[in-house]
Amino acid sequence: MSYKNFPMVPRVIFGRGGFNQLSEILAPKRLSMNAPFIYIIDDVFKNNSWLTSRIPLAYSDKIIFVSTKEEPKTSQVDDLVEDIILTTKELPSGIIGIGGGSALDLAKAVSIMLTNEGEAKDYQGWDLVKHAAIYHVGIPTISGTGAEVSRTTVLIGPEKKLGINSDFTPFDQVILDSELTKDIPTDQWFFTGMDCYIHCIESLTGTYLNAFSQTYGNMALELCKEVFLENSLTDIESQEKLMMASWHGGMSIAYSQVGVAHAMSYPLAYLLGIKHGVGNCIVFDHLEEFYPEGVKLFKAMKKKHQIVLPKGLCANLRDEEIDKMISIALNLVPLWENALGKNWKSIITPKKLKELYLKM
Repeated sequence: MSYKNFPMVPRVIFGRGGFNQLSEILAPKRLSMNAPFIYIIDDVFKNNSWLTSRIPLAYSDKIIFVSTKEEPKTSQVDDLVEDIILTTKELPSGIIGIGGGSALDLAKAVSIMLTNEGEAKDYQGWDLVKHAAIYHVGIPTISGTGAEVSRTTVLIGPEKKLGINSDFTPFDQVILDSELTKDIPTDQWFFTGMDCYIHCIESLTGTYLNAFSQTYGNMALELCKEVFLENSLTDIESQEKLMMASWHGGMSIAYSQVGVAHAMSYPLAYLLGIKHGVGNCIVFDHLEEFYPEGVKLFKAMKKKHQIVLPKGLCANLRDEEIDKMISIALNLVPLWENALGKNWKSIITPKKLKELYLKM
């Protein structure tokens, strides 16, 4: 039997204030004065000097602020790559992504596309990337997506929402500094944290489950319960635990897969522009049939933090729009297989999916 030989993030710093070590981390990686470091940063930090003033710019290094109001698109990656190629004398020394899952995914995708020909949409799928990415660093400022540790970069393309899943996608260096997560609004903190929680439920109840995934998944799930259900945590303790839950949740799906919620939320992002964490929550809220215990606990967390989910999203969609969503969802075969087994098509039919979407 042949086992998948997955890459890990080779270097990681964990601890409050770890961001301040960025300069010493990058210095040995600089290829030349004309090979800049490019910082891809969530534009929510545009006027945040507390963070931006600590970025160690030198020579022709530059910051590119990116909007993360919508899910990252393949066209956005192509535009960033073109901009970098046209404005730098040499290939960059590295790409540093700072922000939530969208900014981190953009940084991973850009680092890949700087060394691979064609357009980003050509690489949506599994193991399509031919050449190693340039050096890239991930610095999450919100916890939950697992983007800092995963081998995928999830993008909306012209035809689908699907990741660039490859051995060249994971970051070469990650800095986990929970202090960077201190000013997140409650609803965003909840939705992104639930992405991690739902990762765990889908991984731990899936048919792909193994001891590797189970070990990381159980750890992440327990941390999520502590963060979202206990009153005894301090803010700092909660921030650090959720950051580690995100890391372990991302690791838990490295050797397994996500499931029904992710398969159904991808089309919500593609067609309606619903942010990933919000979409997962909207879908998961209706999945008692597949994850009875997980959904029960999710509803308790939702109630505790007074979260109100959007309703009626699909009520006024045309039939062809619903059909498009169903088509995108059904194409995510590994997710359904993990959730429901080899005979998943006998359980999940287009009719069944349509009924579920119309509840949302």
